[in-house]
Amino acid sequence: MPLGGRTALITGAGSGIGRALAIEAARRGLAVALVGRREAALRETRAQLAPGTECLILPGDVTLPAVRAALRDRLAAEWGLLHFLVNNAGIVAAGPLSETRDAELDRLMATNLVAPLALTRELLPLLRAAAPGRVVNLGSMLGDIAFPLFAAYSASKFGLRGLSSALRRELAGLGIGVTYVSPRTARTGATHAIARYVEPFRLPLDGAEVIARRTWAAAARGRNSAYPPGRERLFALVERLSPAIIDRAVRSLVESSGTGRMIEASVPPVPVAAADGPATGTHD
Repeated sequence: MPLGGRTALITGAGSGIGRALAIEAARRGLAVALVGRREAALRETRAQLAPGTECLILPGDVTLPAVRAALRDRLAAEWGLLHFLVNNAGIVAAGPLSETRDAELDRLMATNLVAPLALTRELLPLLRAAAPGRVVNLGSMLGDIAFPLFAAYSASKFGLRGLSSALRRELAGLGIGVTYVSPRTARTGATHAIARYVEPFRLPLDGAEVIARRTWAAAARGRNSAYPPGRERLFALVERLSPAIIDRAVRSLVESSGTGRMIEASVPPVPVAAADGPATGTHD
């Protein structure tokens, strides 16, 4: 167990929100385990931590079962417990559903939803040993208010929000809490993947440092959830109570921004069967 006391494992710690979460955790005096696919990026994060911070560098892809098992075993050997598991690693994706390939869907769901679920499962003994331990899941406002052209991404974050609620109820008797964080779109390097949709949909941007501070403030207080201040809280409530209002507002954005034409153009026409052959390639 580290001399400083509390411990945190942060996935996706090599850049963006993950790096900011690690820096804020270190500022609060936590020992940190940095997880990510690129070891060089993790070392860059470590170089920015507060002096004297105990830090483990754990490179690996958390979508792989062998990597998750290795993380569990390494933490058990090094610390023997875990106070905070921060499931931050994620993929940001947007675009017409008709143009989304199966491989993209598999990768997105594996990273944004399956990995947090499976990694939490692997680390339950360490979280229980911390008494109390806490799982912190980084979601998105798009996991509360679904936008067109974000179907797969929104689905993954809606799923993560549901997972957080279910785990909170399942693990309460073990002394393990769950905090679901629903930030606005982050102003990070990953934003380029959705840059063309930020302005049409009027998506507000927050800095990674702002999101990190809000996340750790909520986790430290044992909050069930954390939402940004302002209109998003109201919109999330309206979405649950009267979704038709949000439907109309989003539809208006689609029509005024021209994204409706993009969606229409992305869906191909029904293929026309050859006039001298059957419509299908087989028959009984």
